[in-house]
Amino acid sequence: MPPEFTLRPSNSSDASWIAELRAVVMRPDLERLGRFDPVRVRERFLKAFLPEHTYVVHVQGVDAGVIAIRPEAGEVWIEHFYLSPDHQGQGLGGAVLRKVMRDFADHRPFRLNVLQGSPARRLYERVGFELESEDPVDVFMVARSAG
Repeated sequence: MPPEFTLRPSNSSDASWIAELRAVVMRPDLERLGRFDPVRVRERFLKAFLPEHTYVVHVQGVDAGVIAIRPEAGEVWIEHFYLSPDHQGQGLGGAVLRKVMRDFADHRPFRLNVLQGSPARRLYERVGFELESEDPVDVFMVARSAG
């Protein structure tokens, strides 16, 4: 059973620790793909960070991760979904995704992308995401209903 969690709205003061979390979580996949740059991995997040679309995953008194939900006219993008390594493998990721997909469900499909070869792809498939397209670096996935 996954740990209990809450989602709190993020604010601008969360940006730097989320950028660090992103670097830690994405490093193995980016290194495998020959694309890890310790400065760029943080800068890309900081330039795109929108606190109004971002939620912090809070577990047992600590900020354990983050997820961004970016609504567009025809779809809802799930972005920047990172859980700290010590909170992975406990069912938390699936629980967070299912909650977000229930809470933001409407007529629009959910979309996300994941790096080629990332173990996170299995998580996304378990909650209902399917392959939409892919290139040498990214896998684009879609879910048409709540997980």
